[in-house]
Amino acid sequence: MNKAHLVLEDGTIFDGEQFGATGETLGELVFSTGMTGYQETLTDPSYSGQIVIQTFPHIGIVGTNQTDAESHKVWVAGYVVKEPSRIASNFRSEESLPDLLGEQKIVGISNIDTRALTLHIRSLGSMRAGIFSGQNLPTSAEMLDKVRESTQMKGQSLSSGVTTDARYTIPAAGKLAGRIAVLDLGIKRSTLEHLSGRGLEIEVFPADSSAESILATNPDGYFFSNGPGDPEASGHQVEMLRELLGTKKPFFGICFGNQLLGRALGFETYKLKFGHRGINQPVFNLANSTVEVTAHNHGFAVKLDTDSAESPAGFGRVTVSHRGLNDQVVEGLECQDIPAFSVQYHPEAAAGPHDSHYLFDKFLKAIRESK
Repeated sequence: MNKAHLVLEDGTIFDGEQFGATGETLGELVFSTGMTGYQETLTDPSYSGQIVIQTFPHIGIVGTNQTDAESHKVWVAGYVVKEPSRIASNFRSEESLPDLLGEQKIVGISNIDTRALTLHIRSLGSMRAGIFSGQNLPTSAEMLDKVRESTQMKGQSLSSGVTTDARYTIPAAGKLAGRIAVLDLGIKRSTLEHLSGRGLEIEVFPADSSAESILATNPDGYFFSNGPGDPEASGHQVEMLRELLGTKKPFFGICFGNQLLGRALGFETYKLKFGHRGINQPVFNLANSTVEVTAHNHGFAVKLDTDSAESPAGFGRVTVSHRGLNDQVVEGLECQDIPAFSVQYHPEAAAGPHDSHYLFDKFLKAIRESK
């Protein structure tokens, strides 16, 4: 195997072996704690621009297949694993993980101490990094310069790179319960399946759509998806959402959609030190005092220190519906004077857990009650 190097912006270098494609790549280095669901991670558009470390040591055991893909391609900027599986052993496997990464030109590195690497960025925070492999590599100093010259995640608007090129419709599965407008900020296939499976006809709009184009379809409700980037750099979507909220029709947002709802309501967002990524993250539901085990993938969060506040943008009272039990980060918002709510975590997560599927039913109920 070709030698490969993972270079962090603080000057730390991990030496390993080439995994996937050969070459060089730059991005924000983050870690995901999931023991399963690596294909969901790879094909989640929210990981655009990020080099992902898998903390679970063995990756690639069950191979890959088209059914489990969350989108049409692999989105991660780079991939870091400890020990790739030598075989793909599962009856559903259609292609090995190394072959998929190679075909899609995803540069990765293997056989490094991912535990030490994760502890490093857990202490110092997510940072820029680069993976370099192949012949005639730059010097260590030159690789470090490339990393430090790369773009920071904070301040980046990435929705335009992951959204749909054109508007399209997904029919409701079974009896029609309503029609909704979905803003694609990097939406996952499983989210669309949950919505259509509840009898909702879906009109999917590109991220740069106008409020006028959405309102012209006269939907029964609105949904904003997950996606990559800094919500502070998404002013267009925030202003659009304010117009939609003014119609007082039901709104549901997931992940990036939660951050945009927070900003539309007038609250600030901020970058987390190392973010939440992976599964089995405990979240406290303040409404019924229960704990939900959830899947996360976010590097930004809504800033709201109290559990209830008045919307600075004039949308009435807003409550924090969920908080992360590990660090008390806001994991959900609910408006008391308009039918709008959102969560920061991923209730649709195909790899599980499935504790939060009820949120799609809650959205459906709100649509039915608004008619």
